[in-house]
Amino acid sequence: MAVVVRAGAAPLCWSGVFAAGIGVLLPGWTGRRIGVLAGAALFLVTAAVVALVRRGRYTALARGAVRAGRYDVLQDRAVTVRAWRRGHRWWLLLAFAAALGSSLAVPAAGGMLLAGAGTGLRLKAAWLGRRERAGDALLWVRVDWLDTRGGSPAGKAVKGLRGTGIAAGDAAPGGARRRTAELV
Repeated sequence: MAVVVRAGAAPLCWSGVFAAGIGVLLPGWTGRRIGVLAGAALFLVTAAVVALVRRGRYTALARGAVRAGRYDVLQDRAVTVRAWRRGHRWWLLLAFAAALGSSLAVPAAGGMLLAGAGTGLRLKAAWLGRRERAGDALLWVRVDWLDTRGGSPAGKAVKGLRGTGIAAGDAAPGGARRRTAELV
């Protein structure tokens, strides 16, 4: 589950950083100083909101997790990340364009908003990773319960989570890539 949450963190962070960097070069209507200060406030608020939203749903799903059965379809980390990014590429491009466009009015604010959303997703994945370590089980969402774009790990279609041991799969707790030294 943390893999799906974490899949959008890097594209949002990097597109936000690039949009903010380009936005700082433009003077904008409000000026650079106000734009950067507004962007910093948006970054902090967005990161906190994204990290905290739907925690109750995630907790309820984690509490009701059952052991993965033989016929549960679970994906590798790389496949899940690729599916999420492929399914959301146009939304990411549209968000990047909107962040660049908003730099004409408030420089760097839109890019910092995107970076805040990516940071919030990374924080949420880290929180899920701590829950996985505490429960000594990786939490998985069945592939057929995800939406068509590969996202929404706590959506209405998700009826429950599946659990496996910490060493199962190629993902570490929190959705990060498993290091080869940990496999031994």
